[in-house]
Amino acid sequence: QVQLVDTGGGTVQAGGSLTLSCAASATSGSLSRINHLAWYRQAPGKQRELVATMTSGGSTDYADFVKGRFTISRKNHKTTGYLQMNSLKSDETAVYYCSADVWTAVTGTVNYWGQGAQVTVSS
Repeated sequence: QVQLVDTGGGTVQAGGSLTLSCAASATSGSLSRINHLAWYRQAPGKQRELVATMTSGGSTDYADFVKGRFTISRKNHKTTGYLQMNSLKSDETAVYYCSADVWTAVTGTVNYWGQGAQVTVSS
């Protein structure tokens, strides 16, 4: 079993920055690795939308509304994913979710979702 934990949410003023983290850990203690990584967000009353993706090979893609401001990355031997968010806007207040294809020696590759991190951007 793998846990995927989103952290780093909080409240920031418009124009500010936040970095979200997405950490994968296998409860059995076996090695784990994040392959495909994606960040989504869901604002109140709106559908969940894709923000950014990173393939297992490291290629990245961004929604037009965050290009040039957000950066997706993966470090720590590929056990942790990040979303660096700069120049945040008030309408980007949302719960941000990490979705990752996580490999372990026990389960192979399985898709998991984090529990979500609340990001509030005040104007």
